[in-house]
Amino acid sequence: MPDSRPLVGIAYFSAAIFLTATVDAISKYLTLEMHAFQVVWGYFVGIFLFVLCYVAVTRMPSRDIFLTRRLPLQVLRAALLVFTITTLFTGLAFIPLAEATTITFLAPLIIAALSAPILGERVGIHRWCAVIIGMSGVLIVIRPGGDVVQWAVLLPLAAAFGFATFQIATRLLASTEPTFVTLFYTSVGGALMSSVIVLFIWQPLNLRQVAILLGIGALGAGAHLSFIRAFEFAQASFLAPFNYVKLVWVTALGYLMFGDIPAQHVVVGSAVIIASGLYVLWRERLEAA
Repeated sequence: MPDSRPLVGIAYFSAAIFLTATVDAISKYLTLEMHAFQVVWGYFVGIFLFVLCYVAVTRMPSRDIFLTRRLPLQVLRAALLVFTITTLFTGLAFIPLAEATTITFLAPLIIAALSAPILGERVGIHRWCAVIIGMSGVLIVIRPGGDVVQWAVLLPLAAAFGFATFQIATRLLASTEPTFVTLFYTSVGGALMSSVIVLFIWQPLNLRQVAILLGIGALGAGAHLSFIRAFEFAQASFLAPFNYVKLVWVTALGYLMFGDIPAQHVVVGSAVIIASGLYVLWRERLEAA
């Protein structure tokens, strides 16, 4: 029952955030020697193989894996995740890890903006103000005309939009679909779609690269399962603020792996975006009370 063991939920959620930050850092490292599309392919194939192993070990009944009443939405969700990961990993080839992650934090504000036309939720003046202020935080980070590769900042922005719509699709599926069914279709869809994309840029891989790709896939699957477990112990609104812990992890990993130190404008922009997101969450709690 949600909220019955919130500390356990926080532990699982924090583990998932650390795993996703690690995947992003390793993926950025891999883009130094291979095309980002191949990194995306390895990520999704790794997740798919991990899910298959989990099904085999647990001997899960087929009805708990394949049975879905909303196949088109399942396919759309998988496509949105492929779009999100592809644009993010491609952006990481050009942008420091902390900056790219900061820009993707715009996703909760995009959800707030889209929740009215798609989910039928009421969006008041407070949410719209938070969205506008959050966008100003992104402008502070990217500094139009500054040092960041200008066309490349569109990639994490696209990833933020993709992740927001991915989460909205997840909300729509959550009311009728078992969690593992959704995870299974996402892993299958992601592996198939990324396999088609990678055909156009394929380059031979050595054993070391294959091992790392399978590793990030396993980490990604672990992150997905940790997220699922977290929501079994605590409500989504309670856990949402802990998303921003990812900025701490990516900043540390960016420094350790690439020597990146966030500039002052990135810190200021991050604070604006995070404050806007937390304000939206606080307003949602007030309205739900």
